[in-house]
Parts: sequence; C-alpha cells; structure tokens
Amino acid sequence: MSATTQLFTAEQLLHLPSDDFKYELVEGVLIKMSPTGFEHGDIAATMAALLWSHVKANKLGRVLGAETGFKLASNPDTVLAPDAAFIRQEEFDRVGLTKKFWPGAPDLAVEVMSPDDTARKTDEKAKAWLAHGARMVWVINPNRRTVSVYRPDAGVAVLAESDTLDGQEVVPGFRCEVGEIFG
Repeated sequence: MSATTQLFTAEQLLHLPSDDFKYELVEGVLIKMSPTGFEHGDIAATMAALLWSHVKANKLGRVLGAETGFKLASNPDTVLAPDAAFIRQEEFDRVGLTKKFWPGAPDLAVEVMSPDDTARKTDEKAKAWLAHGARMVWVINPNRRTVSVYRPDAGVAVLAESDTLDGQEVVPGFRCEVGEIFG
C-alpha cells in the first residue's frame, strides 16, 4: 500500500487556522516552518528596514516582511515567503493591493539562513526564486556574516562584511555595508 500526500492549494493555505507556525507550499505540499530565532528575526528586520527607508524615500515601490506569500506556480500551487522582499512601483501599480498572495515573484527576495539550513537547500531556494521571475536574491548567512547575491544572468557573488551590498538596477541607488546588516 502506498501513502498519498494531500495536495493543498494557495487558497487553502491562505485560510489555514493560525497555529504559530509559518507554512510554505511547494508543488501543493504543505511545508511547516519553525519560528525563527532572535538573531534571524533581528537580521531580517534590519534588512527590511534598510530597504524600506531607501525605497520609501525614493518612491521605488513596496518592501514586504517575512509573512508575505508569493504565489509562484499553479496546479499544483507553490507559495513561498522570503524574509524580506521588494516589488517595484510599476509592478505594484499593475497588480494593486491584494489580500491574497502576491501573484508571482518579487523583484528582490531576501533570505536569511537559519541554523538548520544547509547551503544546498538555500541555494536551491534562491534558484527557485530566480526561476519564477525574481530579478535578484540576497541570501544572508549569519554564521559567516556574508551575503550571497544571485542574479538570473550571472553567477553567485559572495560579499563579506567589509563589502558593499548594491541594489543595482533592481533597487536603484540602494547601497549598504554588509556589516551594517549584522548590527
């Protein structure tokens, strides 16, 4: 006898009762995510705040926090939630404010590695964001105090604490020292 996995839809995920866990949906399979630790939350909030200040001051679009789901695929559905994200103003104007998951990938997805994340798992997730339309992904590694920059048309650039993280054409004018992210 073979076991079958119940497939969920994005709509079902959106209406799950709250149980203090975060969930993602990968090809219809519900993935339970443990709450993050303090360091993870601090780094994610710092990165979102740095982005938000720049984006707001320059009217570039919207910065979203860790609870925001992005529907990347349908039938079966895939919904992922980065630790922070940026959507350019033109894209926000096209879609508008929605109570559902954002349809598609953000322009920039930011992932903070958790202690139990492997480099391979994080690399696969970053590449999944790119495959579904993200223009750039930043993977923050608290243990190594680095940021890996993923682009669809380039390899991965790994930045150290003394390097400058640059939003390039995705988040025009955004620049910060990598060390600033770690407080």
